[in-house]
Amino acid sequence: MSHSQPQPGQPVQSSGAAGFIVLLVIGIVFSLIGAGLLSSGIWSGVIAAKQNDQGYFITGPDTITSSTYALTSPRSTGFTDRDTSTVLPFDIATARLSVESTGDEDIFVGVGPSGEVARYLDDVAHTEVDVGNGRFRVSSNDVPGEREPGRPSAEDFWIESATGSGPQEIVWPVQTGNWSVVIMNADASRDVSVEIEAGIRSDLLAPIALGLILAGLGMLVIGIPLTAIGAMGLGRRLPGDGYPAPTVASVTPVPEEERRPYPAQLTGVLDPGLSRWLWLVKWLLAIPHFIILAGLWMAFVITTVIAFFAILFTGRYPRSLFNFNVGVLRWNWRVSFYSYSALATDRYPPFTLARTDYPADFSVDYPEKLSHGLVLVKWWLLAIPHYLVVAALVGGAGWWTGWWGWRWGWERWDGPNPAGGISLLTVLVLIAAVILLFTNRYRVALFDFIMGINRWLYRVTTYAALMRDEYPPFRLDTGPAEPEQVAAPASAPPPVIG
Repeated sequence: MSHSQPQPGQPVQSSGAAGFIVLLVIGIVFSLIGAGLLSSGIWSGVIAAKQNDQGYFITGPDTITSSTYALTSPRSTGFTDRDTSTVLPFDIATARLSVESTGDEDIFVGVGPSGEVARYLDDVAHTEVDVGNGRFRVSSNDVPGEREPGRPSAEDFWIESATGSGPQEIVWPVQTGNWSVVIMNADASRDVSVEIEAGIRSDLLAPIALGLILAGLGMLVIGIPLTAIGAMGLGRRLPGDGYPAPTVASVTPVPEEERRPYPAQLTGVLDPGLSRWLWLVKWLLAIPHFIILAGLWMAFVITTVIAFFAILFTGRYPRSLFNFNVGVLRWNWRVSFYSYSALATDRYPPFTLARTDYPADFSVDYPEKLSHGLVLVKWWLLAIPHYLVVAALVGGAGWWTGWWGWRWGWERWDGPNPAGGISLLTVLVLIAAVILLFTNRYRVALFDFIMGINRWLYRVTTYAALMRDEYPPFRLDTGPAEPEQVAAPASAPPPVIG
């Protein structure tokens, strides 16, 4: 049975396509939920693995000094609004707190109902202590008071307490109700200075992690095949040719010794009648595309993994998956060209994977044969030099800086997260936007350079997504269209493995 091919540039509208779109959407939703559950389960498992030999997840030790009478935990709501304890049929968690004075004073540490603690410390100056980034932090809002408290050990409302010299430790099971932790000098004097180490253990953590992992895998078992079937069905229905690339007046001259054809072509034509102000709201206008692309990128990852095994064993990239993935990249480029990777057109991007007459286009020549062995190393090892360049050009460096900053903050640092860093591409697009706002002109030279950065990014993406074996050139080909291509390569591609 033959299928009629859709006209170039039109969204796929055949009767079978609607079914594949539904399968793709359902598969993406299941896959996203499954990935979330799986990552949560793995993270829970990592936390469980961080527990020490006694089974506790430890934070600290940290030294805290206060000029008030007591250190307390913030009033918590717990599982109920009452200061009562209900014995649960299972162990939610067990908490442990170890406290040692940094001076010569004896120390008291206790846990009691929040209401009783509030009564005991009513009109008594004390300091609330919270935990942030895995460390204890003294709250900047001390609670003032004029009254001197009595000795804490004389009170009878503590459910767990310890007092004396040297390290003092309490261990208590977490129960329903409102509870507060109090640390004081044993004689109820001012100026509390202690070193604190806290730990928590839960018998539920491992079962929760296992349950999340199994649920996530179950969702992925359903979602991945549905996503693959939907992507393959849509890929088979994409026209092979479609509209040609947008026509431009000239191409960027490249020295002949540096010319080398690359089978991924990215083009974009600058709109001569750009609005001065529309770029200010394009983030809002493009939200529907951003939502769809989030799902399409999930499908892109799944289909690329499937293609990885297909190439490894057959040396071929399944044509339907190839068409689909090129379509995702094409859709992404059109939205990027409209929004904040170029801001070079005010024409709203079409909702289609196919080629259209839109002023921005992306295509990749289909490879009839790919290396069995190269697929194992090119996306993570051989592409590392390009990843470093792309990180500097489009902002990946800021992401890595932020990740390592978060890790440093978790372990040692008390300041704000140093994540960030602004990319060169972002700076250039922002400069172009400001010039457009005040002069009603988009500088052509600036546009050409922005196109060169995007072209580099998409070439590397093509290579890393296993679509071609040709190594991307280390060359910033600026301008709206690909440079003139000649047969002679400037340098030899990396060796083919297998």
